[in-house]
Amino acid sequence: MGQPVSKIRAAKLELYRKQGKIHAKAVSGRFNRLRWLCVGLTQAIFYGACWLNWPANGQLRQAVHFDIAHEKLYLFGLVLWPQDALLLALVLLIAATGLFLTTALAGRLFCGFVCPQTVYTSMFTWIEARVEGDHLARLQLDRGPLTLNKIVRKTLKHALWAALAAWTAITFVGYFTPIRELLPTLAGWQVGPWEGFWLIFYAAFTYVQAGLAREAVCQHMCPYSRFQGVMFDPATRSVAYDNGRGEPRSSQRRSSPAGDCIDCGICVQVCPTGIDIRDGLQYACINCGLCIDACDQVMTRIGAPTGLIRFASENELAAVPRRQAWFRRPRVVAYAALLLVFALLGGWTVSRHAELRFDVLRDRGVLARETADGRIENAYTLQVMNLSEEAQEFAVAVAVVGDAALQIVGANTVSAAPGSIAPLQVTVSAPADALPTGTHALRLRVFSPRNPALQAEEASTFRMP
Repeated sequence: MGQPVSKIRAAKLELYRKQGKIHAKAVSGRFNRLRWLCVGLTQAIFYGACWLNWPANGQLRQAVHFDIAHEKLYLFGLVLWPQDALLLALVLLIAATGLFLTTALAGRLFCGFVCPQTVYTSMFTWIEARVEGDHLARLQLDRGPLTLNKIVRKTLKHALWAALAAWTAITFVGYFTPIRELLPTLAGWQVGPWEGFWLIFYAAFTYVQAGLAREAVCQHMCPYSRFQGVMFDPATRSVAYDNGRGEPRSSQRRSSPAGDCIDCGICVQVCPTGIDIRDGLQYACINCGLCIDACDQVMTRIGAPTGLIRFASENELAAVPRRQAWFRRPRVVAYAALLLVFALLGGWTVSRHAELRFDVLRDRGVLARETADGRIENAYTLQVMNLSEEAQEFAVAVAVVGDAALQIVGANTVSAAPGSIAPLQVTVSAPADALPTGTHALRLRVFSPRNPALQAEEASTFRMP
């Protein structure tokens, strides 16, 4: 009797793993609640942040706005320009090293809980379940003949998917074109060419990836799943099956000596990517923990301890007596050190973010020239960058070098529009006998007469023939 039962169970698992689209069984539990909490938080930020306003110069503007046309990025009160590209690079490095550190400590938590593919697949699957029913009803509907009921349900599901994908695309483009300006243009499709392209592309991309491709992205397309193994070590905790406790499997656990696994297959049925966690660590596993929730429920029903499937390390499953501290693991230490360095650099860069910058370029054609009244002049070109949101009038002053008071000859002011670079030709003069022959250091200062806090200094040289 045991052999036919095992054959039926094996056939059932094959149905979930390899037969067409995977329809995962719904399960409740702490990891499922955490997953939906992450879905809610991430989507509240994504769909909501573009509607926030921020006061600036007596007016309201969108708080988060990637203004590509004017080469500005608004992040609430912070305005970033192309000159702040280093800060963007540091943000990307912080995100990457944070992901690596998380993976080294606890496996693919990012994939299981906050990856956009996982989040949107969960949302699309939720819609599918509301329209077509539970996993068995969806399997039956997919395999059944084409009836009016099937046409209605499939049409409604895809219409809701398309609506969600369209709103996702509108929200995405709304971060680049202010969403309150974008929405009125949609009725008559009066959008610009790049806006129209991204609205169509992003909606189609979301619809295909989350609605049609789903688990295939994690199984075949995701590059992260392919190289995640190099970040693991024997102490990395990830979703794992306790082989020593669970084997040998048997559905007749009470009447024969066997492990705790009753070979019910529910861990496969609830898996979004259709893998069998009992086969060991696999690149398609996204560490969502749903198999833990399902297995714990089964263990509770049969009176066995929970945790047959749990977050555990290779050392723990092998019964290594002592848990290895994180600071004794080279990968974790390296990732943590890099994360700290990049975070400090990012904080330092933000703290030094200034609304005024300038570069000093010497006139290399004439290093120094002597005037008719016996003075020595050096010529410079200043590239003054006004990174504020208002037009500014800037003045230039020169510092004192030793006992010689250098002075600027001619114009020493320049007007700069918001977010612009204004060139200014500056000539610095000194008496011929004020300094010895050679090159001397000096500093040029650019400041706003109306706003003393808006100033910057740069070093250059003064040449005496």
